[in-house]
Amino acid sequence: MIGTERTTARSRLRSSSPEPDADSLHESSDRGTEPRLPRVATPFPAPKIMDLPQFQGEHKESLYWGTYRPHLYLGIRARTPQSLMAGLMWIGVKDGSNHLRHVCRHEDELSAYGWIKHNGRDYGHQVLVDHGLILTTEFLKSNGDGSGYGGDWAVRIDVQIDKSKWNEEFGKGGQLFFYLADEGGNVLDVGREKLNIRESSLLASGSRTDIGDWQLHLKSTDDLKLHYSGFHTPHFHNLSDLVEEKLASQTRNHAQMQLSDSSDDSPNVLVFQIVGGFPFTTDIALISGTDSDNSSVEDRVNSLTGASLSNELKYKEQAFDEKIEKTFNLAEKVDSESISVGKAAVGNLLGGIGYFYGQSKIAQSRTLNHREHDAYISYWPAELYTAVPCRPIFPRGFLWDEGFHQLVIWRWDIHISLDIIGHWLDLMNIDGWIPREQILGAEALSKIPEEYVPQHPTNANPPTLFLALSGIVNSLKNNEFNAMERSEISLFLECAFSRLEAWFQWLNKTQSGEQMSSYYWRGRDNGTTVELNLNPQTLSSGLDDYPRASHPSSDERHLDLRCWVLLAAQCMHSIEGLLNKGTEPEKNYGSTVKLLSDQESLNKMHFDDAYGAYFDFGNHTEKVRLEWKELKAENNHVTRQLVREVLESPVLRLVPHIGYVNFFPFMGKIIPSGSWILEKQLELISNRSLLWSDYGLRSLATTRSQRTL
Repeated sequence: MIGTERTTARSRLRSSSPEPDADSLHESSDRGTEPRLPRVATPFPAPKIMDLPQFQGEHKESLYWGTYRPHLYLGIRARTPQSLMAGLMWIGVKDGSNHLRHVCRHEDELSAYGWIKHNGRDYGHQVLVDHGLILTTEFLKSNGDGSGYGGDWAVRIDVQIDKSKWNEEFGKGGQLFFYLADEGGNVLDVGREKLNIRESSLLASGSRTDIGDWQLHLKSTDDLKLHYSGFHTPHFHNLSDLVEEKLASQTRNHAQMQLSDSSDDSPNVLVFQIVGGFPFTTDIALISGTDSDNSSVEDRVNSLTGASLSNELKYKEQAFDEKIEKTFNLAEKVDSESISVGKAAVGNLLGGIGYFYGQSKIAQSRTLNHREHDAYISYWPAELYTAVPCRPIFPRGFLWDEGFHQLVIWRWDIHISLDIIGHWLDLMNIDGWIPREQILGAEALSKIPEEYVPQHPTNANPPTLFLALSGIVNSLKNNEFNAMERSEISLFLECAFSRLEAWFQWLNKTQSGEQMSSYYWRGRDNGTTVELNLNPQTLSSGLDDYPRASHPSSDERHLDLRCWVLLAAQCMHSIEGLLNKGTEPEKNYGSTVKLLSDQESLNKMHFDDAYGAYFDFGNHTEKVRLEWKELKAENNHVTRQLVREVLESPVLRLVPHIGYVNFFPFMGKIIPSGSWILEKQLELISNRSLLWSDYGLRSLATTRSQRTL
């Protein structure tokens, strides 16, 4: 009976493969029919990686719930397009005024926040320090008998104050706002007409096709007061605005800053105001599958609150600490203080993994101009499970950042890593292009200026996922995985190979330069003179404002891109050998590796003998400056802007700047070990007046321009 119930609960979940198949979008070309969608918005014609059996079943369910809304201080959702979502707001005090916290923002000036510990699956511990107010949030998942798909989850919120920084005029108690929102539009029911946690812990209930009936419970041993408001809204990216408006209205009309204890008709958002004197702690638990015969709701609530929750959190914390040491051997390498930093770095990376669903906007113009609104078309609806570079500024997927994230994540949890890489590769279009910045859904769109939204299909991004894949393949060859992991990795690579091949071929072809084995990043704006920098940016390189040739042109040769293509070719050659695939003449990765590793060719294109360093090449002059000038707009309105002035005509030459880019051949191990050039690289790196600092290598030399080459 138990097995039947759980099978039924799991069968409620719909398939999460929303992307259209390429074959369904295009008629046979030999019949002379036109494609129904533009080619750039047509998916790659191969089986989806995320349809592999290893990403279904228990694996998929185990990752269903998570802290997958990284742009919030605390946000929970499921890996499904229309999820039941939860989040936390609170009232903080800054400059003597109350402010509602919700979305991670630098301007909130929190002195600390982030996941100190998080295992990426079912546990997280976060500390937020807000001007004397200290909040600790802990997250836990449980999948016991009777639960619905994905199991149950709990949040513990502990509220303290730093008495040395908290003025009692700010209040003797704290105010939290915990909410549920259903993207699917399902109605949410308040647990009781008058909430009283002494009589009942039930806050809310509802029903969904994925998890069945569910209930939200709150338990606390402290004396808390509760208020609520229900909202009906199609928008979920601005919920804090609804709360602020409601509080302002209540303050004006009733002189009390509390929610109204009322609701719109058919609410799909419920917000609960939790008021308590300092200090206080509250446990909130979501119980799924409460419609099953063996749901045991009361037992499950008790297991996710109070002493049982304390014990389980302690156990998960200890397990996290042990895995950190086992995985990274930090005790052998650094002191105890550095170990704490390392734990926080790993925890915040894993806690920053998010789930997004929506459609990318693809620019139709070939030029990159952030000051004009490009016409665009929509990519197919797609989902993305990914880590993010920065929770307050870039809480969305970035292609080149993700390769660096995976250098840590695959060592921590290979299953999560392959899941993330697979999601990214499934975003590939028929030509082998992957949009470099993923802005999927209203919440992601709300955090980015409109002019940066459209993605340009001519522009690449460093293929850093090959860095992670190289590490995985090398570890596979060294027999560092167990038998099941080896099998799953091999199946993954077999399925992913056609996509990886298409990605490499697209990169190698579309980013090639005028000369054989030369490459340059597309997307630099060579038309505008209105710049915040002396040098037109190279956003597609991932190094943005790193100084390249002053005048973008097709004659450019970018050193870092050549090295990235070499890395990708080396990885493809390695995977090809691992899978025992035959080499096609036009896709001979071994020959590409040999060509791009050739020292003579590299030196001819990028090396300066006198200086002993490698450089970009392009149409360049050092004689440029920024000047304030008055510019007339179309309505004759005069504005004052910085305008770039060129004082000397550019010429084709090596670009005389020392920094990260110059050491790509060194980092890529291209320079022979016995070469004097290698010794020169080490001298440049260790030069404290140039690049080295107490905090590692500077991205750009202190002297900026060293000499005229």
